[in-house]
Amino acid sequence: MGINNKESGPDGFTETSKAMNPNLKGRDIRDAFKTDEYSILLAANKFQTGFDQPLLCGMYVDKRLAGIQAVQTLSRINRAHPGKDTTYVVDFVNDPKEVLEAFKMYHTTAELSDVTDPNLVYGLRSKLDSAGHYDDFEVNRVVEVELNPNAKQSDLVAALEPVVDRLLKKYKAAQEKLKAAKAGKDATAAKNAQDELDALILFKRDMETFQRLYTFLSQIIDYGNTDIEKRSIFFRRLLPLLDFGRERDMIDFSKVVLTHHNLKNKGTESLVLIAGEYPKIDPLTEVGNGMVREKEKAYLTEIIARVNDLFEGELTDDDRLVYVNNVLKGKLLESDILVQQANNNTKEQFSNSPDLASELMNAIMDAFAAHSTMSKQALDSERVRNGLRDILLGPARLYEALRERDAAK
Repeated sequence: MGINNKESGPDGFTETSKAMNPNLKGRDIRDAFKTDEYSILLAANKFQTGFDQPLLCGMYVDKRLAGIQAVQTLSRINRAHPGKDTTYVVDFVNDPKEVLEAFKMYHTTAELSDVTDPNLVYGLRSKLDSAGHYDDFEVNRVVEVELNPNAKQSDLVAALEPVVDRLLKKYKAAQEKLKAAKAGKDATAAKNAQDELDALILFKRDMETFQRLYTFLSQIIDYGNTDIEKRSIFFRRLLPLLDFGRERDMIDFSKVVLTHHNLKNKGTESLVLIAGEYPKIDPLTEVGNGMVREKEKAYLTEIIARVNDLFEGELTDDDRLVYVNNVLKGKLLESDILVQQANNNTKEQFSNSPDLASELMNAIMDAFAAHSTMSKQALDSERVRNGLRDILLGPARLYEALRERDAAK
């Protein structure tokens, strides 16, 4: 798979393109790795699975790995090769216990904790049909083109266009309604418009779920139902044309400068696969019951508003938000004693803990080098420290995050 970015260059980018690796000269990455010319591979996603190069012996991990992805990624270096007697992984992100649990799930054998209900496909089909965004005639029209060996691309476009046009217009109209409602400060209209957007996004997600579910189950179950197969064909062609539901609030990182970093040696752990219980893989249960998560803009807005009253000087909203919600909160979440206290005390009791005040002071001092203006004001003023504590316990939801961290262990 390649990446197209016209701002970086007119042609697509792949691992074998001249722009990325000009010295490959048409060679496969595996072949190039056998020479002294290449000894390091930077991988984002593509080479995390399926890349078989026995010469790989070390791995640096700087992204979250979980479940089967952890097993597949770390297993890239377990291939045998003459002279290869040592392998190592340097992981900057993941919890060793979570990695061990992932490997134990698939070590020796993988066992399901229960059976998967094959009727889930029918329930999801019914939900999608009842949404009213297409009818049987439109499904059959796409399927006929797909199964016709003499059909042209223009025939497929013509068959899909009415459904695509209808869905995109509905999404666009809901966006405009939401924008107008917010401008007019009409809370009821804004909620209705947001509900319309969420319903369309869930409809798209349900189609994606149907595809994954049917592709998996149809390998072992003969449904004997042409309508199910037809919808699989229809959804497969429809989904790539629906470009909504992936909007993100953009954050400008253009002025972000790395001022310093810190590495901590947490020691070496031996992860023993043969000890303890082996977790089982959960089967597919309910599908099509998703919800669009509400964004936590309200919390962030409140944090900014309350921090504005604490600090003086030429500071942007981003400066204040990052300092409280990322820097200080992040450092406090690393405190095991705060995790323990949050789990064993009410929020009111926790807010009066001397350890909270002490750990907050430590976090402020640790952040001094990168955020000197705010840290100095916090160190010099008890009022500012108390304000920071109240914000962290309020909209920054420190107490809840500490309890969640304990529950995740």
